[in-house]
Amino acid sequence: MNHKAKLHFCIFLLVSLLAGVATLNAQNRSVLNRPGSTPDPNVQYDRNGRVIPKANRQDTGFKRRDDLKDSISIYYKLYDSTRVLYLDSTINDFSRRYPVPADYVSLGNFGTAARSLLFKPNLKPGWDPGFHAYDIYRLNIEDTRFYQTNRPYTELGYMLGGKSEQMVNIVHTQNVNPDFNLAFQYRFINSPGSFKNQNTNHNSFRINGNYTSKNRRYHSYGIYITNKLLSSENGGIRFDTLLDDNRFSDRFLIPTRLGGDPLAGRNFFNTKVNTGNIYRESIFLYKQQYDFGQKDSIIVNDSTTFRLFYPRIRFQHTLKYSKQQFEFLDQAIYSAKKAEYREFFNYTLLKDTVDFKDVWNEVVNDFSIISFPEKNNLNQFIRVGAGIQNLSGNFTAFSKNYYNAYLSGEYRNRTRNQKWNIIANGQFYLAGLNAADYDAQVSLQRELGPKLGSIQLGFQNVNRSPSFVFRRESSFPVITSPDFNKENTTRLFGSIINKAGKFSLNAEYYLVSNYTYFDNFFSAKQEGTLFNILHISGQKLFKLSRLWSISSEVHLQKETGNPPVNIPLFYTNNRINLEANLYKNLYLATGLEVRYHSAFKTDNYSPFIGQFFYQENYTVTNRPVINAFFDFNIKSFRAFVRAENLNALRVSPGNIGFTKENIAVQHYPTQGLWIRLGIWWTFVN
Repeated sequence: MNHKAKLHFCIFLLVSLLAGVATLNAQNRSVLNRPGSTPDPNVQYDRNGRVIPKANRQDTGFKRRDDLKDSISIYYKLYDSTRVLYLDSTINDFSRRYPVPADYVSLGNFGTAARSLLFKPNLKPGWDPGFHAYDIYRLNIEDTRFYQTNRPYTELGYMLGGKSEQMVNIVHTQNVNPDFNLAFQYRFINSPGSFKNQNTNHNSFRINGNYTSKNRRYHSYGIYITNKLLSSENGGIRFDTLLDDNRFSDRFLIPTRLGGDPLAGRNFFNTKVNTGNIYRESIFLYKQQYDFGQKDSIIVNDSTTFRLFYPRIRFQHTLKYSKQQFEFLDQAIYSAKKAEYREFFNYTLLKDTVDFKDVWNEVVNDFSIISFPEKNNLNQFIRVGAGIQNLSGNFTAFSKNYYNAYLSGEYRNRTRNQKWNIIANGQFYLAGLNAADYDAQVSLQRELGPKLGSIQLGFQNVNRSPSFVFRRESSFPVITSPDFNKENTTRLFGSIINKAGKFSLNAEYYLVSNYTYFDNFFSAKQEGTLFNILHISGQKLFKLSRLWSISSEVHLQKETGNPPVNIPLFYTNNRINLEANLYKNLYLATGLEVRYHSAFKTDNYSPFIGQFFYQENYTVTNRPVINAFFDFNIKSFRAFVRAENLNALRVSPGNIGFTKENIAVQHYPTQGLWIRLGIWWTFVN
């Protein structure tokens, strides 16, 4: 299906759903449980997280529909979590609905490779393919929501930006019956960008469900995810000085290092990748549990009984299958481009087509036994488990099978009075590809009271094999050493959260040894010297008046010695908001966002291996990023208008416009003035 067909299909699907649901909800007056707010004190939940009905109710745990007040009771839990969460109703924080976090920088276009300005090392032991530049655009297992809702709920989102940039996000969930919920999500991202050969096209799909048997003994969770991430690579602009040349006020005219200038076109609806990265992923996970414990029930009336079950011992099996493909492809090879590869990337082309590809198949079987010491508290449990991971890698010249055998354990205890929250878990790889990898962590959180808030302290130590892209078996042309040692990272962390004072303070201290990294387009290295990094951050909401407020976030980072890590000393993100409730149902928020980081030596980027790499010769000194926004909410309808990168304004003789772009990555300018419009519309049937 070409892009026009996809575009027409998405628009047709969006309009059809809007029309269909609007017909069913001609007078929609939904009232949602808002996230971050205190749950309704009149609603009680059992140990399985379901609503316990009041004596005068006639349902089986869900709110009864009131024709005079169209209400919904909906909440969710993330995969492998017992914490109950609620839907997001904020309208002043765009980053909650935008896949790119505020602290990330990309190659200049929505959907391109991105990295965080904050130090975030890989803390996952075991097998890892090593390609993470597009992780923020993926749907994954960890962020899967398992809902419980008394009525079908649908959210339709559509965003339109400059150069025909667009994002479609559709979420739907409903309970087939009180014990069986299904959820669906589809996300489409397409953006041509301002420069040559910068188009992106991402499609992600997820369907998941959870089921509990009538006797409450059997539980099952299923997830199916596909991610298809397509991103053209232009290698950056040839010379940064061209940004100041009046002849190139149209940024598409600036020559780039990859992509083939003679072949480059201005078709904004082009989704084909002739030169770039193509990542595909499919994941299937099925977790099932069987409990032994104590039965109980609540009699609502003569005809209705609410069954309860308190598990004491749980047997759990998880089956996971995934297929992942990582590919860099360049089909537009000609004599001049071969010279460009040598000049800009010091790489000699031997063929007329460049194709680096790793394909992985993974099967995991995990078995666990879980004990619940207190029947009335499912948030306290002890788990012990073991698993087998079978891997099949297909590379350019050969295929090879690997395996891992591991043990795992976990203890959690969120006390019934909600004052203590203890989490301790570990994983150790006994044998196989990643033998002797491990992860051990513990955290302790204590509620000190409404005025003092809570305090958390924690420790984590991870010993992990370098990602597979650092190994010689990979098809990607990485110049590496065959004897890289295991990385070891110790993380000490703590936080103070005060909801009454509307602030939080956080600190992280890292001790890192055998840090593996890239130092040019194809070369990998390992830092044997131990180094440490301190990261301190704080968030605070300043209430200036009834309508005006400032939300501020500040980060300080400092490394010791001279480690191969590029991070700014200072980063801040601030929002100046005017929030008002007008005409009963109209909520609006308008203001400015200001983000800034101190000057630092930023990473460069290798499109061929999909990695950001360390460099010491180029320093970025950017202007603060300034965005203006206007968001409003009318009942179930939300909309926003954003004018981004106002800081790009240039005023000079003969050159007035928004052409003073920041540089996020060496040779990769960010966008100039960028207008985005979007809507989010929720429907309750």
